[in-house]
Amino acid sequence: MNTPPPPRTSLRSLRVAALTSVALLLLAGCSGAGDDSRLGTDAAKGADASGLKIALITHGGEGDAFWERVQKGAEAAAAKDGVDLTYANDSDPAGQAQLVRDAISDRVDGIAVTLAKPAAMKAPVAAARAAGIPVVGLNSGIDAWKSQGLLEYFGQDEIVAGAAVGDKLNGLKVKHALCVIHERGNVALEARCAGVKKTFGGETENLYVEGTDPEAVDTVLTARLRQNPGIDEVVTLGAQFALDAVDSVKAAGSRAHVATFDLNDDLVQAVRAGDVQFAVDQQPYLQGYLAVDSLWLYRTNGNISGGGVAPVLTGPAFVTRTNVAAVAGFAAAGTR
Repeated sequence: MNTPPPPRTSLRSLRVAALTSVALLLLAGCSGAGDDSRLGTDAAKGADASGLKIALITHGGEGDAFWERVQKGAEAAAAKDGVDLTYANDSDPAGQAQLVRDAISDRVDGIAVTLAKPAAMKAPVAAARAAGIPVVGLNSGIDAWKSQGLLEYFGQDEIVAGAAVGDKLNGLKVKHALCVIHERGNVALEARCAGVKKTFGGETENLYVEGTDPEAVDTVLTARLRQNPGIDEVVTLGAQFALDAVDSVKAAGSRAHVATFDLNDDLVQAVRAGDVQFAVDQQPYLQGYLAVDSLWLYRTNGNISGGGVAPVLTGPAFVTRTNVAAVAGFAAAGTR
């Protein structure tokens, strides 16, 4: 993250427009299904179901372009479905858990949540379920969503994505990869580096940095590259950190290349220029969109994507210099 995350963010309502008359007629024809006692009521309301209240609660920091894309996708789905959407975020696990409790108190009709620190979210998720509020997961927690009783999950299997990166590094004849983890204890980030190590044939090491302090990231990374000139690949786990790594490589006089997970407009330009070899896109816009839309579908028609037993994968997709032009326009618009 380019800026430190703020203290716990209070819920901020993001009001969206109602459905067009055509969409309202379609919605009126939906019928409810599932175990939740409120499903039949929501479906029977027909057009009134456009007033469903949904909360999206993430562990993302303020000003992080990745989470802005998640939020933008959620807003697009809310606008289509006529949903009253609230987005709230807190990078502190206790703060994020309290945001879920706040949503329960607000009697929302559904909650979409990230499980970057699954243990911290277990109790509030259980409280939501006890209150009859369906919960879906996105982005983080692919190994925890079923055990915590979430209906659905939308995101990337980080072990699979990391393994794909490891294979790609093998193809590039990399010998020593440095995987930079910018948040300790984040299960998704740890899984990415574990996936790289699983398939990469060369030497792999993890470097932990404080992602909320860009200067500290640069200092630690530059120092490590100077200490070990044999490192020939830096793998970062967020687009902004890849851009920082490019500077660190230059400052250290290193021969290392840079690759990364995740995408933004600046990163697209770096791939185009050859400063970053490739990016793994997990499509955050799609994650936010599907999470909100899935709750609307569940409430109005009893649908459960993946049957409640399999995650809906949004990645990985590789963006390289050869295909970056195809996504550049979307990235500039803030949707990729």
